[in-house]
Amino acid sequence: MFNVQKIRNDFPILSREVNNKPLVYFDNAATSQTPIQVINCIVDYYSNYNANIHRGVHSLSQEATDKYEQARQKIQKHFNAAHAHEIIFTSGTTDAINLVANGFASLLKKGDEIIVSAMEHHSNIVPWQMIAEKTGAILKVIPMNQEGELLMNVYQELLSEKTKVVFCNHVSNALGTINPIQEIIDMAHKVGAAVLVDGAQAAPHLVADVQALNVDFYTVSAHKICGPTGVGILYGKEDWLKKLPPYQGGGEMIAEVTFEKTTYADLPHKFEAGTPNICGGIAFGAALDYMNAIGFDAIATYENELLQYATEKLLEIEGLKIYGTAKNKTGVISFNIDGLHPYDIGSILDKLGIAVRTGHHCAQPIMDFYKIPGTVRASFSFYNTKEEIDVLVEGVQRAKNMLQ
Repeated sequence: MFNVQKIRNDFPILSREVNNKPLVYFDNAATSQTPIQVINCIVDYYSNYNANIHRGVHSLSQEATDKYEQARQKIQKHFNAAHAHEIIFTSGTTDAINLVANGFASLLKKGDEIIVSAMEHHSNIVPWQMIAEKTGAILKVIPMNQEGELLMNVYQELLSEKTKVVFCNHVSNALGTINPIQEIIDMAHKVGAAVLVDGAQAAPHLVADVQALNVDFYTVSAHKICGPTGVGILYGKEDWLKKLPPYQGGGEMIAEVTFEKTTYADLPHKFEAGTPNICGGIAFGAALDYMNAIGFDAIATYENELLQYATEKLLEIEGLKIYGTAKNKTGVISFNIDGLHPYDIGSILDKLGIAVRTGHHCAQPIMDFYKIPGTVRASFSFYNTKEEIDVLVEGVQRAKNMLQ
């Protein structure tokens, strides 16, 4: 049974006040909050077994190594990767995408084509633009419609034997759209292209089975899924990870070093240069334990109720327009009110203790498509309530009355 009040008790920050008002946190697409179970895991690491991993023969190092590798196995199980060494720890989704993009720099040549969707976060646009400039590859874009859905018929026309990589997000951070990722992958594979999926916004709401999807690369950030900042993962098929050259050089990622030649370590260490965010990796595993104990089906059902309720209530405000009305979406509502700047609305909401995001959400091409400077984005998590949505709606109405 889903008990939101019991869940809220696990999140210390939800009991604080902001500007003398109870905190209403609706910026979950930027970063989720952290339950006490994960906070305790972090404290336990630094209190009891803080040590560097993989290198030490002493007990603390061995204990830290065991916990870190156990976390890798938890992540492997959660995403159903075939092997634990297909899970590469990174500093987050941006780092993981750059790892793949830089690897493809040695595989792409002039005239090759790479395809991106129109609704990407800048992190999944800029690295590939840089690689295209370096290699002479051509970047093509899957357009979207007014509802915030990709035009799959155009995608079909873009694909050819020249297509080498397709990269797109599983869920749009700006619109909440859940993209037809299985179809995108299957169509790309028919022309021999690899597929990278940015799963940062999907991971908090649904579980991606990477083997069932048959995806080549999948990325996730822990801080979107009740874990700490500064850590994430890249899943990559073993064959692809063996093809790609190392992203960074340093300790841990080598087998043998001389001044004449260096040989690289086996997976996953080939891509994990230097001392990692050990505590972050372990806490990532704890965050997955926490969310799986609640259950992603229960989370999805509850969050969909919040989305439907918030959509209905917000649309009662005259002049309010929602951007991103796809039939299949997660708990994100991006909106504007006629004649008002989103920053002004967000500033007033903050004075009322309501945390939302304003601006282009690192997805400027989407805003250009709608010919707007940005939106107010309210993004929901399983620890939010309908009562908080009522506070948001009242706050938006109040902001509108003040600004008009």
